[in-house]
Amino acid sequence: MATTFQNHILNAQRKGHVDQQAKSSINWFRLNVRKTTNSISTGRLFKEEQAQLVNSWTSVGPGQMYFVNYDPKHKKTLPYYDSFPLIIPIERYKDGILAMNLHYLPPVLRAKLLDALFDTVNNKRFDEKTKMKVSYDILSGASKFSLFQPCIKRYLGPHFRSRFIRIKPESWTPAVFLPFERFEKASNAKVWADSRKMMRGKR
Repeated sequence: MATTFQNHILNAQRKGHVDQQAKSSINWFRLNVRKTTNSISTGRLFKEEQAQLVNSWTSVGPGQMYFVNYDPKHKKTLPYYDSFPLIIPIERYKDGILAMNLHYLPPVLRAKLLDALFDTVNNKRFDEKTKMKVSYDILSGASKFSLFQPCIKRYLGPHFRSRFIRIKPESWTPAVFLPFERFEKASNAKVWADSRKMMRGKR
């Protein structure tokens, strides 16, 4: 059964390290979620003007932002994984997608990476047609995108456990501050420390 957004909010609020920006984002989230919020498979989530549901990974668009539930195929051997990733798809394959999961960065670095990605958008209106023009070659070829390295993950289509919630462009910034990462088998601190080590090693 998919995890509810209500539970994500409650769990985030129970954590003592939730900072002011996260609290602001949670307040934003509360204001923009239907009162009847249920699991992400039911379709009753964000108000239509803030996000929309996408039924299948085959319909997700590169350069957009999504929340989704995911259950990795090799979770028993992975050191850790995020069961509720916030992804920006880069490429789509026959069996899944390559994407950036922004949760592998602490919130302040997510915002820094998103700010760099804003330079790639195809328009500055942040409307239905806005998307980030990202590819692996573009990201790996520019130093300003160096934060992307720990975020790159390959996701297998059959292992998505919910519909996708597409966050509309005008809501990208508050979405990155929502403390909804759900790392299994390791703490946030451990994951983010490993991400920082990876970035230092790539320099």
